[in-house]
Amino acid sequence: MSAAGRRCGPGFFPPGYWAEVEPAAVRDELRRGFGRWGLPGSFRLDNGGPWGSSGDLPTDLGLWLLGLGVGLLFNPPCRPDMNGVVERSQGTGKRWAEPWDCATPAELQRHLDRMDPILRDEYPSAGGRSRLEAFPGLAHSGRSYTAASERRQWDLEPVLAHVAEYAVVRRVDRSGMVSLYNRTRYVGKAHGGQDIYVTLDPLRREWVFADAQGRQLRSQPAEELTAERILSLTVTHRR
Repeated sequence: MSAAGRRCGPGFFPPGYWAEVEPAAVRDELRRGFGRWGLPGSFRLDNGGPWGSSGDLPTDLGLWLLGLGVGLLFNPPCRPDMNGVVERSQGTGKRWAEPWDCATPAELQRHLDRMDPILRDEYPSAGGRSRLEAFPGLAHSGRSYTAASERRQWDLEPVLAHVAEYAVVRRVDRSGMVSLYNRTRYVGKAHGGQDIYVTLDPLRREWVFADAQGRQLRSQPAEELTAERILSLTVTHRR
């Protein structure tokens, strides 16, 4: 680590230390975690990438989790206190792992790998007991997962049911188009400049476009919401 990096102090990293992680890399790490700990009942998420943005459609990763039966619980924007237990746990892990003394991400990972079992399995935190003793379900969720069986476990129906709960706003451009998952959809030039609402009909698997009064303008097949696209994380068109 450079001298400039070390001058940053605890909790900070040198310029260029962090980089955006690709959704596929996040999925691969989650697969390893699920294989060890089992599938969780739900994920509590913030609103940044690669998970999503407040008020819009679930991301490719979110759709993949839904198909595995993992619910999505989004924190309100700018409210980390809504996930206080995890935030405190991460703070403790950061202090114990001493990232300011790590020259590389790999060294930091080694520190975390040493400290995490101590924090979970040994450190007294619940009436003198370790977290694992107090909450034996931490050892495994009871919902088995293997990457080899993922396709058999995965189900499109809960994905469609979840997306059907959304009503997202889109402004029609002068060509009569709106964008869903970075894919253009034609609504009609007559509606150019208007804000419309987009919902999903889960039974017909169609996007439904309606005006502010609730009048349906058009419907189109939701061709991006297929098991194949979601499992391959290609729902969103990446230009």
